[in-house]
Amino acid sequence: MIAPSVFILNSTPSVASGFLADLRNTERQTDRLRFRRNVERVGELLAYELSKTLPYAPQTITTPLDQLTVDALARQPVLISVLRAGLPLHQGVLNYFDRADSGFIGAFRQPTTENDFTIEASYQALPPVDGRPIVLIDPMLATGRTLVHALNLIAQHGTPSAVHVVAVMGSPEGVARVHQNAPFPCSFWLGAQDSHLNEKFYIVPGLGDAGDLAFGPKL
Repeated sequence: MIAPSVFILNSTPSVASGFLADLRNTERQTDRLRFRRNVERVGELLAYELSKTLPYAPQTITTPLDQLTVDALARQPVLISVLRAGLPLHQGVLNYFDRADSGFIGAFRQPTTENDFTIEASYQALPPVDGRPIVLIDPMLATGRTLVHALNLIAQHGTPSAVHVVAVMGSPEGVARVHQNAPFPCSFWLGAQDSHLNEKFYIVPGLGDAGDLAFGPKL
C-alpha cells in the first residue's frame, strides 16, 4: 500500500511550536479562552498550508487603477467537523476558507469494556459533497475510528474529489487506520504527530481531552 501523505506543522520550527506547547501545558490549559484560541490558530496555519495544494484558476479583478489577473480557488472546499471538540479548529480553518460550506457530525466514544469502545454518531448535517474537496476536521486523531466512521457517513452522500484530514495532533496508529480503512484516499494535515496511544487510546504525550479543555467536562 502506498504510504499516506502527511504534513506535520511542527516538523519545521515556527510560531506554531509555541501554540502547541501552550495547548499541552497543564499550567495554561485551565484558560479555556486561550486554549480555544490556540486551537484556532493551529487551524489557520494548517488551512494556509493545505491551500497551497488546491486547484486554482485565473480570475480578473478591477483595481482602482487597472485590471489584474490573480489566482483564485477553482472550487471552494467543504469543511466538515466532528462535534463538539472540532468547533475551535473548524473556526480556524473557516477563517481562511471563509466562503466554504460547512457540515457537522456529532460523534463520541461509547465504552464497551474498560479498555475498548465503539463510535456512536448522534447527529449529522452535511452539505452536498459529491465531486467536491472535503476538509474533515477533528482536533485529536487518536485511534482513527471516529474519522473512519465520519468518512463512511460522508460516502453515503457521494464521492468527494479529494479528502483532507486536519487535526491538531495525531498518532501513527490513527493515521494508519484512516489510511487503510477510509472509503476514499486521504491526505493528513497535523499540527504534531505524537509517538503512540496509551492503554486508554489517548495520544501520548498529547494534551488530554480537547473537548473538555475547550468547553468544560461532560457527563
